[in-house]
Amino acid sequence: MTKRSARPRSPWTWLLLIPFLALAFPVLYARAQPSLFGLPFFYWYQFAWLLLTAAITWIVYALRRRP
Repeated sequence: MTKRSARPRSPWTWLLLIPFLALAFPVLYARAQPSLFGLPFFYWYQFAWLLLTAAITWIVYALRRRP
């Protein structure tokens, strides 16, 4: 059995809750307006959060890797 490192959790990991909370309640964004380039709000909102989630994950990773 291997021992886990005793590295403390970083407060930056709390940033990962932002995308979860933004997408957890579809009733808040399940609508057609405002549309963007002909796409209903529901679709472009989720797509925008796909990109934002990747960026937030990278930021948390980079901040946790710092010495």
